[in-house]
Formats: sequence, C-alpha cells, structure tokens
Amino acid sequence: MSAERPQDTPNGAAESTVLGKRVDRRRALSVLIGGMAAAAGAASACSPLSAMTDEEKEAKRLAWREYIKGNYRTMTEAERAETIARLEHLAKVKQGTDVTIQSTGAQPGVVFGYAFNISKCQGFRSCVEACINENNLDRRAATQYIRIFEMEDGVIDLDHADATFQHEVPAEGHFYLGTQCFQCADPPCVKVCPVGATWQEPDGITVVDYDWCIGCRYCMAACPYWARRFNWSAPEVPAAEVNPNQHYLGNRARKVGVVEKCTFCIHRTRQGRLPACVEACPTGARVFGNLLDPKSEIRWVLANKRVFRLRRI
Repeated sequence: MSAERPQDTPNGAAESTVLGKRVDRRRALSVLIGGMAAAAGAASACSPLSAMTDEEKEAKRLAWREYIKGNYRTMTEAERAETIARLEHLAKVKQGTDVTIQSTGAQPGVVFGYAFNISKCQGFRSCVEACINENNLDRRAATQYIRIFEMEDGVIDLDHADATFQHEVPAEGHFYLGTQCFQCADPPCVKVCPVGATWQEPDGITVVDYDWCIGCRYCMAACPYWARRFNWSAPEVPAAEVNPNQHYLGNRARKVGVVEKCTFCIHRTRQGRLPACVEACPTGARVFGNLLDPKSEIRWVLANKRVFRLRRI
C-alpha cells in the first residue's frame, strides 16, 4: 500500500489533519499553536513554582476543563453529569457557595406560554426585583431581563416609552407594559447564531449555552424585543445573595463576553413551579402555563379574553 500524499487545496496550500479532521495548513497551525499556548498556560497554573494559592490553582484547572468541553446538546448524560459536578465544585472554590445545578429536560406534552394583563399592571416592578434575585443577575451592571414601560393611555410606543421611571405609581393617565423574552415560536435570534450556542427547546424555551457563546451579539441585533443582555464585564453577585437552585441552561454563573436572557426560570418551571416574576406580581398581571393543557389558566385567558401579540419590526 502506498502512503497517500496531502492533496493540494484550490489555493495551492497542502492540507493537513488535526485530530483526524482534514483542514488547511493555516487552520492546522492555528489550532496547534492555540493548543500549545493553552497547555503552557495550564502547566504554568499548576506549576509548584506558581505564586497562586491552592484555591486559585484548582479554579484554573476547573476553568480549563470547562474551556475544552463541547456544546451541551452534544454531551452524553455522563458528560453532562461530570460537567455539572465540576461547575458545582467551581462555585464552591471561587465563591464559597454551595449550589445545585439541574439539567432537567423538557417534559413531554408541555409548551410554556405567558400573557401580560396591561389593565392590571400598576408599575410596581416587583417582577423585576424577583427576576434579578432568582436568576443571579449582575448586580454591578444592574442587569435586568424584564422591562416595565410606562406609556400614555391609548398609545403603545415602545421606542419612546419610559422604562426608568422613579416616581410614585401608578401615574394618572398612564398604563404599564412589561417586556422580556417572549420565547418566540420561530425565534430570529436562533437563526442568526453562527455557532449554535442558542436554540429552542421542545417546551418552547429558547436557551443559551453560555460556554459555547462567542459574544458576536448577532442574536441581540435580531431580537425584536430587546430581550438579550451582553456581559461587558464578569457578572458580580455577592455570595450571600446567590440563588443556589440553578439550571445549566438558566441561572448558573455566567462570564464576561457572553449573551444571556430570560428562560422562564427554567430551573423552576421544569419542576412544576411558576416563574419568579409571575409569583411575585402583586396584582396578578402575569399569567403563565402549559399551552397544550386545555384546563390551564393561560388557555382560558386566550379563549375568553381580548388578547394581542406584541410585534415589533
């Protein structure tokens, strides 16, 4: 048998292989150099001559293992379990917090839906505060998934509405409309992601694999409801305020340079509970439930109330 020579690519550069996959020479060199640099960094972090503490070394080791893992959807159950155990350990090492991270999948026969009653909302924003606390949102950047817009009666104009009002509510002659991720049936944000870091689950929740996101923000540009948030710096949550009840695709620790969003409190709703915003609303302006269940409250609302879909182009 004769050895096969590398084939020439159209531009004349010979192809090579990395991990058994045929790539061009430039790509192969890039991968190899990147791998050597990462390995050198890992070795340095673990070196006995390093000035790092044992906790810092352990955090570096765990972070490196996180860096080289695959997309959540391609993991086996064993790989997911290993990853979750590592993330729980990392939370303990970095913040001293004990967290429990779920990987509960979508339940059969369930598609979640949500409705907002503008006649009941009084602009208290209890939902906003509950969401921040429940989803471990960045305190320093004051990240919010939910926005409550104040508008003059009879006018729906989100482009000129006020979501930063600080006066006593409800204000006379005004009404309030809440926006967040509406988990679109055909989400445009998913279509534009170049790396498959975001997708829609069978129960209608659009999620993000934070470790696969490259921070290009195409999804933010595609979203018609301003529902996605980019982390310009590493999110900060005081250890005493961390919600330990977490989900891999939801409110677990995020990092700098990635996009995050509302997931209908996936760690709660897949356990049969309401999202934090719905539970916290003092006026009952929020309705949430299974669209496939004819006995659910959301189905009753859709069948018996005058409803509309908020659409922006």
